[in-house]
Amino acid sequence: MSASFGYLLPTFAQASIDDLVELGGQAERLGLDAVWVPDSPLVYGLPDPLVLLSALAATTERITVATGMLLGALRHPVLLAHSLATLDRLARGRLVVGLGSGFTDPATERQFAALGVAFRDRGERLAESIAVLRSLWTGEAITKAGKHFTFDDVTLSPVPHAAPGPPIWLAGSGARAEARVGRLADGWLPYPPTVDSFVDGWRRVRAAAESAGRADPPVPGLYATIAVDPSADNAQQRLRTVVEQWYGYPFDAVSALQAMFAGTQAGVREWLEPYLEAGVRTVVLRVADTQLRRGLETAAAVRALFV
Repeated sequence: MSASFGYLLPTFAQASIDDLVELGGQAERLGLDAVWVPDSPLVYGLPDPLVLLSALAATTERITVATGMLLGALRHPVLLAHSLATLDRLARGRLVVGLGSGFTDPATERQFAALGVAFRDRGERLAESIAVLRSLWTGEAITKAGKHFTFDDVTLSPVPHAAPGPPIWLAGSGARAEARVGRLADGWLPYPPTVDSFVDGWRRVRAAAESAGRADPPVPGLYATIAVDPSADNAQQRLRTVVEQWYGYPFDAVSALQAMFAGTQAGVREWLEPYLEAGVRTVVLRVADTQLRRGLETAAAVRALFV
């Protein structure tokens, strides 16, 4: 039941870039296994994840740095391959590339429209982009004539720190997304609201990987939003308030779709254990807390529960 524990950097908070870089360094010192940085260029006012992760890569030594999740369909994959290879060099091979296609939401659709990318094609674009990334990371001259991307005799330099390049993790749930994960991804980071929904999705991912002839399925993960307090009532109120501030939607609507917990430290262990028993091997903790240092310490304390 061994698992790694990552910390989602609280870029939703009104924190300075310097504060966020400091939190990432503290996450390493507190023993967390990874720092993940989310992406939303035009909707939530978040900093660029690749730029922020570059600062973290240059100021840390051990911790994994990860995009979680980068909207890959919004970027041209040739330029994205170059940026990610450079970042992986800076991180000395500690990069994980988490990619998502974006969930159906009017704000997300406006983001795609602003960049001239058809929202309905985002899944296809993402799959094609992954193929481009991996081919360019070989350092060989690549020519491609695809549905979304066409280029001739492109050679990437620099290439990533080590072949075959950083692992690619995908988000997503539902038949099409899970099939894509099984075919293409090195890891899967969903946020299923119940253990049963994780088990069902994980079965479909494994089946897709087997159908694709893969020797091993992706590494299964869990993206979990938590609030922890000695008072379970305080934790529940904090979770509800912060989640509604993040999304602008009623808490009940969001929590019906995402894995969320509010309660005591003992309670969070009881809540996570069934996911780990069902196969989760990486947990990414998004802590709902306006006190950023306390939120980071909460994530570190949860990791310590499973050492």
